[in-house]
Amino acid sequence: MKVAVTDYIEEELEWEARKLSEANIEFSAFQLKHRPVDDVVKAVGDADVLVVNMVKVDEQMLERLPKCRLIIRHGIGYDNVDVNACTKLGVQFAYQPDYCREDVAEHAIALIMACARKIVMGRSILERSSKAGQWDFTGLFPIPRMQGKTLGILGVGRIGGRVAAKLASFGFRIIGCDPYLSEHRKRATGIEFVDLHTLLRLSDFVTIHTPLNDETRRMINAATLSLMKPTAFLINTSRGGMVDTDALVDALRSRRIAGAAIDVYDLEPPPPGHPLFGLDNVILTPHIAWASDESGWAIRERILEDILSFAAGKPAKYVVNPEVFNHPKQRGISK
Repeated sequence: MKVAVTDYIEEELEWEARKLSEANIEFSAFQLKHRPVDDVVKAVGDADVLVVNMVKVDEQMLERLPKCRLIIRHGIGYDNVDVNACTKLGVQFAYQPDYCREDVAEHAIALIMACARKIVMGRSILERSSKAGQWDFTGLFPIPRMQGKTLGILGVGRIGGRVAAKLASFGFRIIGCDPYLSEHRKRATGIEFVDLHTLLRLSDFVTIHTPLNDETRRMINAATLSLMKPTAFLINTSRGGMVDTDALVDALRSRRIAGAAIDVYDLEPPPPGHPLFGLDNVILTPHIAWASDESGWAIRERILEDILSFAAGKPAKYVVNPEVFNHPKQRGISK
């Protein structure tokens, strides 16, 4: 069996190579992000298993990878993989939904607090006051007390649920919006659930934790931003496509909302001159909400477990398209 990695963020994959070699599985790794489809197909065309980070996998590519039976997304979001095409062509598709839930929740909470306490602005205030020889807090206020404020969570799944649990003792009123969460799960969170418009109108802080798909794309746009309080903050550690960037920039420039904290972007990394760069009421981080030493190893271990499970004739742990197992065209493994 052959396993190929199309692109990766680790410094090296020697651990994976050693472990798979011990299991008599052939392994190769490439850095094919942003490369033409022909280059990708040429490199990984004989693989039974593909591990994908950011390379786009669509039906056109899959049709040119006839041996591929399993694709594993290195991460939580999978908007770069055409799941319907995987199912149509009999390819099992799996992802890693919980390897970094603690880390993303912690990062979102850090951004909420940084917005509320004006942490980033505080540095420039300090340097300005230091030069002047006296304190100058111009532009720093208002600073809201978090206790008693309303936190709105869009998407109360693995990560959104952890945000709610971790902030339960902070004195927030926590509300959520998640039409796909079961009533049992809703009750288990202990928070109040409302519709999207109500959440946006009531919240002092809105944090996004939904997957990106056709239904959620640009969920935060000019119309929905207009519902938010002028004192409210928007936090996005989900996917850049959740937010209409132009509408957000307009809302920030006009002070329609108080501020935002953004970790994810439509184009990554965002190009020089990106309109968010010039704003003083937005905190920007480089898509690192997932990052920790622990999460970095967790995802590698879980991907390896999926590969070994597949090699033993079993499914991966988190299969997005389980209907593929009953598909008449489900692909077999080349021996």
